[in-house]
Amino acid sequence: MNTRLRTTMIQRGVSQEDLATECGVIPKSVQRWITQERVPHQRHRWIVTQVLGVDETYLWPSLRHQGSAHATNAELIQTYADRASVPREVWLSLLAGATEHIDVLVFSGTFYAQTNPRITTMLTERADSGTCVRLCFGDPDSAAVVRRGEEEGIGDTLGAKIRASMTYYRPLVAHPGCEVRLHGTTLYSSLFRYDDNLLVNPHVWGQPASANPVFHLRRCGGGWFDNYVGSFEAVWKTATPWAPTSGARR
Repeated sequence: MNTRLRTTMIQRGVSQEDLATECGVIPKSVQRWITQERVPHQRHRWIVTQVLGVDETYLWPSLRHQGSAHATNAELIQTYADRASVPREVWLSLLAGATEHIDVLVFSGTFYAQTNPRITTMLTERADSGTCVRLCFGDPDSAAVVRRGEEEGIGDTLGAKIRASMTYYRPLVAHPGCEVRLHGTTLYSSLFRYDDNLLVNPHVWGQPASANPVFHLRRCGGGWFDNYVGSFEAVWKTATPWAPTSGARR
């Protein structure tokens, strides 16, 4: 019995059904976390800690012994000086090989479509095969996008780039298994996840994302990968579904 999890839920007035709804799982899964001491997936742990307001290592002490420096270092399998240095074959092979998750978090992501004319076709093919496809772009009318444009010295050009970029993704909105949302958060890194592979493009103040390095991470149990995926989930949760026929948002 995970008494810490059970007790904290009681103290916070959170039922198993409530927590299951927040995490997007069935109540039986939450029951197993409690009665069988199962450790949830990282994205579910992140939601649980936000709902209950406690650190995950309090609820699951075994996590303190995971994510050693060796494991973290093993996650980093390649670095690139800038985004253009990532071979096109890497982008294509990771996308084509994804079977469970394709998650993209960017402001405009213009290059993502312009360097791959078949991007929407490939994404819909992955969705038809059962892959969950989630694309999250910056809201062109948000304060975060305006601020980013000012910091890069390009004014309102970034908002225009986002609007132009998203025209490529109109076919995805009505396609089962695909979802497109808009976010208004300060974006510290662009993220491109393909199952257990993640390309991280950090943002340096005043520079376009294309001029900054890219880190290729591969999940191997805790560490950087899960932290970045947790940040994607946090932004995704607050983002707004995109409806191109009625403007920016649904």
